[in-house]
Amino acid sequence: NLPGWKLVLKEDSKNGIFGLRADVLLEEAHEHHHHHEHEQDSHEHLHHEHEHEHHDHDHHHHGYISHENHRAGHHHRNLADIRAIIEASGIKQNAKTVAASIFELIAKAEAIVHNTSPEEVHFHEVGALDSIIDIAAAAICIDNLNPDLVMASTIELGGGFVRCQHGLIPVPAPATVEILKGVKTRAGRVQHETTTPTGAAILASLVDEFSDTKNFTILKTAYGVGHRDMEIPNLLRVHWAERDAGIHSATSAKIPGFIEVAAIQIECNIDDMNPELHGYVMEKLFDAGASDVWLTPIIMKKNRSAMTLSALCNEAAFTNVINAMMTETSTFGLRYWRVDKLEFARDSRLVSTSLGQIRLKSAMLEGKTVKTKPEYEDVKKAAEKAGLPLIDAYRILAKELE
Repeated sequence: NLPGWKLVLKEDSKNGIFGLRADVLLEEAHEHHHHHEHEQDSHEHLHHEHEHEHHDHDHHHHGYISHENHRAGHHHRNLADIRAIIEASGIKQNAKTVAASIFELIAKAEAIVHNTSPEEVHFHEVGALDSIIDIAAAAICIDNLNPDLVMASTIELGGGFVRCQHGLIPVPAPATVEILKGVKTRAGRVQHETTTPTGAAILASLVDEFSDTKNFTILKTAYGVGHRDMEIPNLLRVHWAERDAGIHSATSAKIPGFIEVAAIQIECNIDDMNPELHGYVMEKLFDAGASDVWLTPIIMKKNRSAMTLSALCNEAAFTNVINAMMTETSTFGLRYWRVDKLEFARDSRLVSTSLGQIRLKSAMLEGKTVKTKPEYEDVKKAAEKAGLPLIDAYRILAKELE
């Protein structure tokens, strides 16, 4: 639902390697051409090799200017405007969430650079439009592929200087530096900008693990092709792969009809922490990547009442969940072990109800629906919008969905 652009896909090559080039063409005075990665099919893991420019144009970070410095006479969008555009679009809810989080990461970085707040960062009308397409496309892609783990090699930043709204700035751009804090990078292989803030934010938001070690089995490879000719191939190489060692997710089911999923269970016993902090700690564990968190009342030595804090996560989130549990609680240690889970295959779809669009989650067994339930967050929002108690909203939906 956003006019003023079109997407052109065509085959191209660099250094004799063929791949796909995706150009976002703007129907405004200044057209901008983009290079995107092309990812297809659906297996378990993605690995991005940064031997390329993520976006081989210079204007991406030119589209972001601080509230104080935006030029009069130009239309701009702020973060709230872009959130509203994403939310009003027809893409899936998970893709909306991913796209919004990527934009928020850019806005936070630009706010630090320009000494303002994320909500006050303004985006040029032209710069924001193609960035919205870039970011939404990446979010749609990752949502459709649904990998268990996204890996990337060390990010090449390039070198030299680029011209932006405020004049010449060094490569990497200041916003790129802010976005990639804590991420493995290298610089100087070419005297061009090879990672823009948009490309950096996409990677920082989507990648679970940065490593130059390919400890996986490659199933398919695809290439995204950039415009500029450089000393190194201007390509983005994407592997679709399976991990050979360690924890595997969504492995072949040993029990027909169900999906076997490997996970890690992490636990600690707590007898000296204010119970008011329990809810906060659980939120932090979910933010760190835990798929489930729960508390169990126990009796410890000397008949002291205590709680066992437990969390489930996949291998990609393991380190973050460990760190969150150790730092956000009073525990001095924890334990963990690998577990196998059995799950139904799942299906999700939007249905129209008297309370609006509601997502339904269905458990599937050998292609048949076993059970269905509405998504809690959707019901909660619908109840709040209609001014209904949550229990009444569930009752109305249960009757309609029969």
